[in-house]
Amino acid sequence: MNISLKQIEDFWHQVERTLDQLLASQGDTQFEADSLLAAYRLSLQKIDRNLTFHFERESDGGPVEMVFGCDGYPESIHAVLSVVGAAPALSGINFRAFNERYDPVPAFVNMGDELCEIDEFWCSLRELNGKLQLAIYLVDAPKILEMDPRVEAAMILLDALIGEYELMTRVWSLDWYELPADPVDFGLMPLSHLRHAFDEMKASVAPVGITIH
Repeated sequence: MNISLKQIEDFWHQVERTLDQLLASQGDTQFEADSLLAAYRLSLQKIDRNLTFHFERESDGGPVEMVFGCDGYPESIHAVLSVVGAAPALSGINFRAFNERYDPVPAFVNMGDELCEIDEFWCSLRELNGKLQLAIYLVDAPKILEMDPRVEAAMILLDALIGEYELMTRVWSLDWYELPADPVDFGLMPLSHLRHAFDEMKASVAPVGITIH
């Protein structure tokens, strides 16, 4: 994919012009400038249709972080790195590529009307022909993934456990299955154990997706 440097520059000029407006709209947990955020999304999608962003802030009152991602599409990793690599130094906000590992790993994810606990999820991680295959197991596994908030919650937990970038570049396949009656007998492990298992296995497989030079 050809990345337009002009579109990237235009996006950052847009952020520079509107940063004061963005920061002034900050509430307790989010920004209220919906039209401004929509304009950012539109500009990013002109660069790459998979580009996403969200904001994070540490509880100690540190600077806001604008975190860029690509919704799990490895072909758009280069676009994320290109955008963040061109970021200017601005007061009151930092810019970062991808969701990083989080310590401590959250015990639950609040998906609005549903509280999804990490203990609800089990998993398996296996190497087959030099490729890592990850499977998530849950009760009443959905036939349509997008219709179940637990799927989004599990993806958030996966980012926290192993990091978004490594999830995209080290895991060859991610599948979803019904949780068996006896997960341990089935050879599964709690999702909370995934980080340790992943770190022991990741060096034995080559990165998947695209290679960044």
